[in-house]
Amino acid sequence: MKTMASFAVLQATFLLALLSLKTYQSEVMDKLSPLTPVSLRISFKSSLQHLDLEWTVQNLPHHQALKMIFLIEISRIRTSNIIWVGNYSTTVKRNQVIHWSWKSELPLECATHFVRIKSMVDNSMPPELSSWSEWSSWEEVHAQNPLEPNALLVFPKRKLVEEGANVTICSIFGSNLKDIFCYLEGELIHGEQLDSHILTFELSNVPFVRVSGMNFYCMEKPTNITDGIVLFVSKVLEEPKDFSCETRDFKTLSCTWSPGVDTGLDWSMQPSQSYTLVESVSRERKHCEHKNVCNWKITQELQEIYNFTLIAENYLRKRSVNILFNLTHRVHPLAPYNVSLESIEATQATLRWNVLYHGNRYSLLCQVELEGEGKVIQQSNVSVKVSGEEIFSELVPDTEYQACIRCAGAGHFWKWSEWNCQKFSTSEAAPSEALAVWSTVREENGSCIVNLFWKPLSKLHAKGKILHYNIITESLDKPHRVKLYSASGLANDMKLTLDQCAYQINVTATNSAGQSPASVIVISGDSGKEEVEEERIQGTEDGFFVSWKPLSADNIIGYVVGWCVRLQDPLCDLQWKNIGPNTTNTIISSDAFRPGIRYDFRVYGISTGRVASLIEKRTGYYQELTPSMNPQVTVKNLTSHSFVLSWTDYSTNDQSGFIQGYHVYLKSKNRQCQPGFEKAVRSDDSVCCKYNIKKPEQKTFTVENLQPESHYEFLVTSYTRVGDGPNGTFTTVTTPDELSYTLVQIILPMILSVLLIISVCYWKSQWVKEKCYPDIPDPNKSSILSLIKSKENPHLTIMNVKDCIPDALEVINKPESTKAQVMGTEKPFLAESELTAYLYPLQKEHSGPGPWICFENFTYNQSASDAGLCGHIPVPSKDLQWQLGLLTQPDNLLNVLEGNCEQPLREIPAGEASLNYVSQLASPLCGDKDGFSNNPTITMPEPCSDYKMQMAVPPCLASPLPSGEGSLSSVVLLDQGEHYH
Repeated sequence: MKTMASFAVLQATFLLALLSLKTYQSEVMDKLSPLTPVSLRISFKSSLQHLDLEWTVQNLPHHQALKMIFLIEISRIRTSNIIWVGNYSTTVKRNQVIHWSWKSELPLECATHFVRIKSMVDNSMPPELSSWSEWSSWEEVHAQNPLEPNALLVFPKRKLVEEGANVTICSIFGSNLKDIFCYLEGELIHGEQLDSHILTFELSNVPFVRVSGMNFYCMEKPTNITDGIVLFVSKVLEEPKDFSCETRDFKTLSCTWSPGVDTGLDWSMQPSQSYTLVESVSRERKHCEHKNVCNWKITQELQEIYNFTLIAENYLRKRSVNILFNLTHRVHPLAPYNVSLESIEATQATLRWNVLYHGNRYSLLCQVELEGEGKVIQQSNVSVKVSGEEIFSELVPDTEYQACIRCAGAGHFWKWSEWNCQKFSTSEAAPSEALAVWSTVREENGSCIVNLFWKPLSKLHAKGKILHYNIITESLDKPHRVKLYSASGLANDMKLTLDQCAYQINVTATNSAGQSPASVIVISGDSGKEEVEEERIQGTEDGFFVSWKPLSADNIIGYVVGWCVRLQDPLCDLQWKNIGPNTTNTIISSDAFRPGIRYDFRVYGISTGRVASLIEKRTGYYQELTPSMNPQVTVKNLTSHSFVLSWTDYSTNDQSGFIQGYHVYLKSKNRQCQPGFEKAVRSDDSVCCKYNIKKPEQKTFTVENLQPESHYEFLVTSYTRVGDGPNGTFTTVTTPDELSYTLVQIILPMILSVLLIISVCYWKSQWVKEKCYPDIPDPNKSSILSLIKSKENPHLTIMNVKDCIPDALEVINKPESTKAQVMGTEKPFLAESELTAYLYPLQKEHSGPGPWICFENFTYNQSASDAGLCGHIPVPSKDLQWQLGLLTQPDNLLNVLEGNCEQPLREIPAGEASLNYVSQLASPLCGDKDGFSNNPTITMPEPCSDYKMQMAVPPCLASPLPSGEGSLSSVVLLDQGEHYH
């Protein structure tokens, strides 16, 4: 019972306490329930598109702060068009003014906005158990004054956004405007009708076009009322990259970074981004003057740890990066200074330098490099605090070097300093190696011609500039015969003319420091006379593989392989290679080897006496090519069934490969191939017949089995292992017909034989004539003409022989006197030393050509003298006395002799007649046989001797010789007053 009583008492007590608590809370809530926001005021910032709200809460308890929640509603155009609802929580004290801002996506000038607020005490109770205050009254916000009926405006003005942002643009217009068109960068865009006088345009992800902004404008048609804005789009501000800080002298820290793109815009809308350096340990900050570097002064207390923040900002954004480091780990030393080379000798030199002193607790590690011929040949590291030294050894004399040095922190590496380099050259030393010497020998006119060659020493062995070469020749037969030659330092050969081919030649190189060891070569009288057959070799990509049989002699100390393009050419650039005594092959490679060039190789064995003996000959091409030219072919022995092709002048040694043979190409109209030929298609796709000549030494070819009177085309090409020579032009040959060919074979020898016989006969006839028939004296050279010209006795008709100077005179016999019957009248002849002229008149009934005029030298014609007859020529009978009278006077006779008598006599004026001298071989009979036969009173002349008679008559008076059988005597015309016998 007691237990039950106690439980009842406790239960009653708990219920009473709970009732009291609820009663208290109800009283408190009743006191706080009227906490409605009051004094709501709204302002706006058009550039930021912000609505700034401020209000107070009344009836707050004294000295008590309450956490409150405010519910805010924002409407646009009308209160029922709520566009945004949100809560704002804050702690509020009595009489405190509460501030809150809201950013509008739509420019505030585009429409009227309405705002109201209600509040609730935040007592951590469920919302359904909390109670809100009453709404405050609607506050209306007008950012733009009412428009005129014809007004048109576009907002926002001078808007600044980042690239990729979203922007809302609006256009408001008066009641009188209806058709509004808007353009972005000249391109028409369509918007949303917010109400009857408001258009909005949502621009998403706007691009950066230019630093001067993008153009947006609207136009009403047809009034062309226009308004627009410039939308400024900035590049996005980037975070600084590669932010780093270092010191070079422990006095200044230099911080650098990569700024990224510049976000500056024109029209002062936004300057380039600015940078600020903030150090957290010292709590100092510095505005940086440059976009990518900023210097920070190190304090005297030598702060070792630094924590820098670099801040980049512009009007739209702020970015920052941070770096933390130890100062001694960020040392970038300055380059060493006072760098110098000392004690420079032929093989060594000393390098010395200084560095900036950073105290005893900090040292530098310096790297030293020695460069020669563009590459590093020595490298070392030296630890220094103030100065350092390095000795270079094993240098090459007379060589240019470059010594370089740089330094970095020895304890913690950060960066090397810049290089500091100095050039120097070592001094010269005497050449250390003998020259590589070789020679070619030939005998000429009893002398020994030695072409001596040597290879210049390498720079390593020359040890200086070679000033000259000394060549000493010593006769092996006469050791005391020594001669010294000198060549310039640029030469590499010399031609020596020795009186015999048994000499020892020493060659040395000399520079300013001394002379090289001597190279010895012995010229023997038998050198180069060995009979060795030349063999062919083929080059590869690696060069020429040359092998030889080893010499069994014990005195062989090595071999020499020499090569050249043409070993026999005096201008040959001879090269050679020394081979050891135990080697029997080598590969000759050179950058000078060219395709299509033939190279000659010779292998010599070298004895202990430095005498060279030829053991092998090789010749070959580094790479064979097709022949560069085809043979020049001539056609011989052309017949109706064959012809011969010849190219004997074609040289096979000067080609771009070994000539292996020739191809003879033949074309004909019937396209039939002769025996031995085969069908072939050339590179130009032409089809012809081909014959392969496999012997390169064969340079003639007979094309047989041809058809007469047919056209054939041929081409001859040489070929190598690679292929044929160039495509040439075919030559046409036409075979003759068989009859013509036979006639040519018969007639041509006959013609040649006849010509030969005629030539021999002519030569013999000249010889016989000279021996048996000498020339008759020329009457033109006789003194008779001078007698005719004589004026003292113009009627002279009988001339003595002594008055003439004959060319030649032959006396046959000397009769004392003779008589002849002429025309029935007997008259004694003149003495044998006299000349008699006769005129034989013709009788009237005579029908012959006319009277005869005869001038006879009986001394020349003995038979005629004996017969009492002479040769004659007829003359016209008409006006004979007048014509003869013209010649009576000596002057007229001379004119006749000198004139031209081509015209008839009756047409020639007096004094213009002339005489012609006519000669003719003697006939068996003298005179005109027919003329005598017509006149029975004239006795026929007896046969005359065979000699040449001469006469002189005026050509216009002379008639043709009768029947060509008479022989003419020398004739003159008589004066008409002179009697004739």
